[in-house]
Amino acid sequence: MAVLENLEPKSVFYFFEQMCAIPHGSGNIQAISDWLVKFGEDRGLEVHRDRMNNVILIKEATPGYENAEPVILQGHMDMVCETAPDCSKDMAKEGLDLAIDGDVVYAKGTTLGGDDGIAVAMGLAVLDSKELQHPRVEVVVTVDEEIGLLGAAEIDVTALKGRRMINIDSEAEGIFTVSCAGGNDTRCCLPVSREAYEGTVLNIKVGGLIGGHSGAEIHKGRANANILMGRVLRSASLNADLRLVSVNGGQKTNVITRESFATLVTTNAEAVKAACAQVDADLKSEYASTDAGVFVTVEQGKTELIPMDACSTQRVITMLHCFPNGIEAMSADIEGLVQTSSNLGALSTTETEVLAASGVRSSIGSQKDLISDRMASLLEQLGGSVVVNGSYPGWAYSKESPLRDLLSEVFTEQYGHAPKIEAIHAGLECGMFAGKLPGLDCVSIGPDLEEIHTCREKLHIASTQRVWKMLVEVLARMK
Repeated sequence: MAVLENLEPKSVFYFFEQMCAIPHGSGNIQAISDWLVKFGEDRGLEVHRDRMNNVILIKEATPGYENAEPVILQGHMDMVCETAPDCSKDMAKEGLDLAIDGDVVYAKGTTLGGDDGIAVAMGLAVLDSKELQHPRVEVVVTVDEEIGLLGAAEIDVTALKGRRMINIDSEAEGIFTVSCAGGNDTRCCLPVSREAYEGTVLNIKVGGLIGGHSGAEIHKGRANANILMGRVLRSASLNADLRLVSVNGGQKTNVITRESFATLVTTNAEAVKAACAQVDADLKSEYASTDAGVFVTVEQGKTELIPMDACSTQRVITMLHCFPNGIEAMSADIEGLVQTSSNLGALSTTETEVLAASGVRSSIGSQKDLISDRMASLLEQLGGSVVVNGSYPGWAYSKESPLRDLLSEVFTEQYGHAPKIEAIHAGLECGMFAGKLPGLDCVSIGPDLEEIHTCREKLHIASTQRVWKMLVEVLARMK
């Protein structure tokens, strides 16, 4: 028996559950793209797939809506794959284990992919329905949104006639998003040299952090484990002679890193342990409200890798200790809006280099470039280099928006109060589409999702029902 089969709206949760059975992490989208194409072909829809595996499914207008302006429903097919520390699931090969707890749907031990599987499910439910009234519907499902809006950047939009678009990639019911930040992935490479060094091998771990979405939750003050590791290593290096072997933490620039690991060799293990214990106590005090479970542990270990030399060790520690991270500027125009931020989300070590990747976001393009340039300046002084990938534009607020007016009208009738109209610091694909489709009128909506990009992600059932009801009514009024 399907886990979600008794939930309403049945068609939405049916397609969502089908999607969850197919691995579809960013960069692993062939199977889900094939599934979407087959969905369209089985129903006789107009189907388009480009070289990136983006999929466009088109259903013509229902009777009475033939002369209405087409509408685009848009979301992305990829998800962030994160697992709990005790979860052994291979998300590249296995589907999700769905479960229901009261009003929420979640996946056992992993991210749920409600971001943005719920958009895909709603789009497919519209296309599959024989009862709904609507104009020509163009469902656009992009790839690899979570790793830099790569699909939206390259999508072929020649099949699209619509110039009004409902993006279903927001996570708060009742908030209509009408502007977002631009961003990029800034990838830093620091070469290292190695030489033999005798001493005690220690493994250091920074963990117990909450993590979260590096755009939507950067304002919550949560700690980044990679940045804390830089602090730990700096303190240890001031108290003992040591050589770094490796440092690793996180894999995605849009996720606030929960754990970071370092291996080092030292001639004074007790001094290193004492320094780590002091930082552990400091962090527990500093982050009592945001990351109460934070910890620093030290254990004796082994390593087959020759340690870095003294110069490389200090350069790596300096990079981590001085790396830009977190909120850089708040908006002077919109109260409470983060304007510019960065997140050191991926850190890894090879035999010859340490790689650090940061997700940079800003609603002001020049400030986005400034943060990347600061990283480049730091790496230049340390003998490293920087490459900026996946740069995408922000989405500017439009004072005139008939689509926003229609959505607001329906929302107010159904909910009894007006929606909130907001800008967000997270990146959305709307900016990409606005650049490709001149005159695009766009609004982003969605049901309540909690703690996306973490293994605690939850999709609220009642919220999904209400947002679906609103979407159906909006489509019906688009004559």
